[in-house]
Amino acid sequence: MKNSIPHLPLRTILRHPDPEGSEVSRLRPKGHGRPARVDADFRAFRLPISDFRFLISDFRFPLSVILLSAALLVPSALPAADDVIARVGETEIRAAQVKPYLDNLSEQDREALEKNPAALSQAVRALIVQQQLFKEALAVGWEKTPEVVEQIERNRQGVIAESYIQSVARVPDSFPSDDEIRSVYEAKKADLKVPGQLRLAQVYVAIPKDADKPAQEKAKARADEVAKAAKSGDFAALARSKSDERESAARGGEVGWLAESQIRPEIRSKVAGLAKGTVTEPIRLGDGWYVVKVLDTKEPHTATLDEVKDQLARALRAERARANRETYLTKLQQQSPVALDEIGLGKLLDRKP
Repeated sequence: MKNSIPHLPLRTILRHPDPEGSEVSRLRPKGHGRPARVDADFRAFRLPISDFRFLISDFRFPLSVILLSAALLVPSALPAADDVIARVGETEIRAAQVKPYLDNLSEQDREALEKNPAALSQAVRALIVQQQLFKEALAVGWEKTPEVVEQIERNRQGVIAESYIQSVARVPDSFPSDDEIRSVYEAKKADLKVPGQLRLAQVYVAIPKDADKPAQEKAKARADEVAKAAKSGDFAALARSKSDERESAARGGEVGWLAESQIRPEIRSKVAGLAKGTVTEPIRLGDGWYVVKVLDTKEPHTATLDEVKDQLARALRAERARANRETYLTKLQQQSPVALDEIGLGKLLDRKP
């Protein structure tokens, strides 16, 4: 059975909170969409994940972009083409407008986004703003300027060439076979470790910024009351009525399955080793108090072949495609050797008039 790591915000319990502090869902709730990939170590037989070529690093833009779904990469939860994915002011962005960009990602880029929903949100934000800028540019005829015409032609050549090399490097659908996958699994089995996981639920009691002492004491009293009631009462009901974190509260406080490394150290140290059904005392973090219940646990283990079969197949196909690409390009250069004027080439960098 595959591990299901949820994707819903747990405020600062998560080790890597959303960089913008937004309320965009970053973890999927258990049972929604495809179970998360087993976080095993495949570095022994694949290259590092490539950069997202379309992603604007540290992108910030003063538009009210509200992402409504991060499920575009999840086959079992694909939105319909007319589903609204985001809104830019009064403009609705639908799945059919965004998905083609994501469909053109490499397998490694897709895997990276599947593991990091915050990066997916950032990428889609960048794409949406790019579309807005494109519309504005067309409105003033910017595409007709000489510099843009020249750059479009250069890009056209690059797109055609890249598409062609992808076609000649394409891996047959029959690769890899089950035997080939099994062979790699057995060879790398010792490296395919799945970390321990905890299925958690929470009640969050917020402390306002710059709260005075009476306000802080009031929040602490609320947290103590929740913790006391939770030890013998209905934790889910308490979360729905008492928690200040609206998304998890709607699910009875459930956060879902988290790898130990995903949990903030302050929380992890309190829940580590706790038995199923245990409720913690209130835990103070910078933004408030947390009362956490351990709903279930999973011990660290070596991933089974069924758990990692799809990942292994993707990794092997990516490696074969890269090898095919390099072989073809090497052959092409051997057939048509490139002769460069190194002195003249160096002069191209001279900025003097």
